[in-house]
Amino acid sequence: MSLQPGLKGEASTTVVHENTAAAVGAGGVEVFATPMMIALMENAAWQAVADFLEEGYVSVGTRVDVRHLAATPIGQRVHATAELVEVDGRRLVFRVEAYDEEKKIGEGIHERFIVHLQRFLERLK
Repeated sequence: MSLQPGLKGEASTTVVHENTAAAVGAGGVEVFATPMMIALMENAAWQAVADFLEEGYVSVGTRVDVRHLAATPIGQRVHATAELVEVDGRRLVFRVEAYDEEKKIGEGIHERFIVHLQRFLERLK
């Protein structure tokens, strides 16, 4: 696997009721939920490396350490970025950030681990 630091990925969404704190049971407020921001960051990290993995391999999230810096109301677009900053064998470390239409709303570190998909699924049985 030829993964090198510097690979980047992105993901975006629009804040709707279904991805608010009220809808996911994380505070009851109609703003972009922290778990949904984390999912968007994870998606950006996955996008950064998915096309570079050998056939039959995927990356799975193993650690998230982020801060949710600001609230985003319904109707705004949210954009997450991820940059691969460290490759340690099968362990990948990303710097992740999220922005709404006006400001940075989140930042942190996300780790993923490269696994062979079939073996991973067999262990779940």
